[in-house]
Amino acid sequence: MTIRTPLLILLAGLCLPMCHTARGQVEKQVASSITDVTVFLSRAQVTRQLKTRIEVGKTSLVLGGLTSQLDPASVQVSGKGNFIILGTSHRQNYMTELTMPPSLRALRDSLEYYQRLLSQEQNQREIINKEEALLMANQKIGGANANLTVNELKTMADFYRSRLGDLAKNRMKQEETIKGLSTKISRIQAQYNSENELYRRNTSEIVIDVSAEAATAVEMEIRFVVSNARWSPVYDLRVNNIKGPVQLAYKANVYQSTGEDWKGVRLKLSTANPNLGGVKPELASQYVDFYQPMVYKRDRGPEQMVKASMAGEASESMQPMDAETAASLFSTIQTSLNTEFAISIPYTVLSSNKSTLVDIRSHEMKATYQYAAVPKLDADAFLIARATGWEEFSLLPGAANVFFEETFVGKSYIDPNSIRDTLSVSLGRDKRIVVKREKVKDFTQRRAIGTNIRDSYAYEVSVRNTKQEPIVILLEDQVPVTKNSQIEVTLSDAGGGTYNKDTGKLTWTWTIPPNETRKTVFRFELKYPRDKQVNTF
Repeated sequence: MTIRTPLLILLAGLCLPMCHTARGQVEKQVASSITDVTVFLSRAQVTRQLKTRIEVGKTSLVLGGLTSQLDPASVQVSGKGNFIILGTSHRQNYMTELTMPPSLRALRDSLEYYQRLLSQEQNQREIINKEEALLMANQKIGGANANLTVNELKTMADFYRSRLGDLAKNRMKQEETIKGLSTKISRIQAQYNSENELYRRNTSEIVIDVSAEAATAVEMEIRFVVSNARWSPVYDLRVNNIKGPVQLAYKANVYQSTGEDWKGVRLKLSTANPNLGGVKPELASQYVDFYQPMVYKRDRGPEQMVKASMAGEASESMQPMDAETAASLFSTIQTSLNTEFAISIPYTVLSSNKSTLVDIRSHEMKATYQYAAVPKLDADAFLIARATGWEEFSLLPGAANVFFEETFVGKSYIDPNSIRDTLSVSLGRDKRIVVKREKVKDFTQRRAIGTNIRDSYAYEVSVRNTKQEPIVILLEDQVPVTKNSQIEVTLSDAGGGTYNKDTGKLTWTWTIPPNETRKTVFRFELKYPRDKQVNTF
C-alpha cells in the first residue's frame, strides 16, 4: 500500500489535465491591464484590455486578481479575432488577496524590523534583571561563619556598588530604547492598518468562455462597474484685479478604495449617478376610503395569505431594478443626458482613503465688481464679483477656494441650483472703505397717544471712501416687519433708498468719489397698545 498510493496519486494527477482537455473545458489564466476609467458621482466604470492566444476548441479565459467590489451585472465583453464569445461569468476568489502596493510593503517591512529590534531590547532588559537578581541572591561570600577582612569587605562592597550601578544605568537606557521603539511601532502599525484595510479583501475573477476553429490571437476589452469610487467638484475662483474677468478652475477630488490602483489610465469624469437609476417612476392609483381599525388574528387566514402574496409580488417586482440601473447606466453614458469630462493626460489614482485632485479645465467669466455692506451686522465693506456665462460650464454644487490679487481670501460654495443670472462671489473685506451706522438721538423718542405708544427711530448710515479711485457700493439695512395686527410699522423717511415692504429691506447704490463721504438718514415709527411691549431696536 505504501508503494501504490503515490503511484495512484501521480496517475490521477496526469489523467486530470488530459480529461480536462478532452472535454474542451480548458481554463487559461490571462493577464489584463486597466486602460480607461469613467468615474461617476457614485461608482465607476473600469475598462480592462487583454491580449492572448487560444487553441482550437473551447477555452475559458480567467481574469484573476480583480476587485471584489465589481458589479457582475455590469460586465460587458467585446473582442477582435477569429473566435466566438460564448458567455461570461463572475466568481469570488477567497484564496487570493489583492496585490499589496510597494508603499504598503515598505510599511510592513519597517514594522517587522522595529518589532525585531524591540524584541532584542526586551531580551536585554530581561538579562539585566536576571543578573541583578543573581547578585542580590549571592551577597554572602565565604559562608555564614567566615570572617572577612576589612579589605575583603571593601572589595566586595565596591564590586556590588559598581556592578549594580552599571545594571541600573543599563536598565534605564533599555527602558528609554523600548519606549521609543514602542511609540514608533504604534505609529507604523496605525498607518499600516489604515492602508492595509483596503487590501485584506478577497479578489474576484471574470471567466470568459470562447470558442475557435483554429489557433488564433485574441484581443478583448472588458468593462464593468465598481463601487467604492466617486468624484466631487471643487473650484478655484481667482481675480487678479477688478478690471479683469473671474478665472474659474474646475477641479475634482477623485476617490477610490477598490483595492486596485489605476495607474496611467485615461480618465473620464461623468456627472451621471448610477445609484439614482434611469427609469422614470410610475404613479399607481391612490384610493381613498373610510378608516377601519385593523383586526389582528392569531391564525394565518386567507386575508393574510393574500396580503403576503401581494407583498411577495411587490418584492419580486422590485428585485430586477438593479439590472435596470446597470442597463440605464450604459445607455445614459451614450446619450447626452449627462456631461463627461475627458482628462487629456494619463492619471494615476491610487486605492486609498485619501482623494486625488484632478484638474478638469479652466474658464474665464465676464464679471462686474462692486462693494457691498450691511452696517447693521458688520462695519466692513466687501468686494463682490458678479460673473455671467457660468451656465455653459456644467457646474455642480461644490466648495470653492477664493483668491484675490494672488492672496487666498477664504472659502465659498457654488450651488448652480440657487444661482439665477449671475454668480456672486465675495472677494473679501476692504478696510479702506469706512462704513458706520449710528442712532440719531434727536429723532428717537417715545410718545403716548391715547391708549397707544408711538416709538420713533432714526439711523444715520455713512460711507467714507479713502481709496484713490471712485467706488460703487451697495448698502443694505432694514425696517422691522410686523406679524401682529396691533403693531403698525410706518416708514416715515427712506433716506433715498429702495424699500421692500414684504421683507422690510432698504437698499442704496452709491457712487462715491475718492476721499469723500456720503451719508443718509432713514426713519420709521412703531405704534402699539400701551399695555404691550415690543422688541427694541
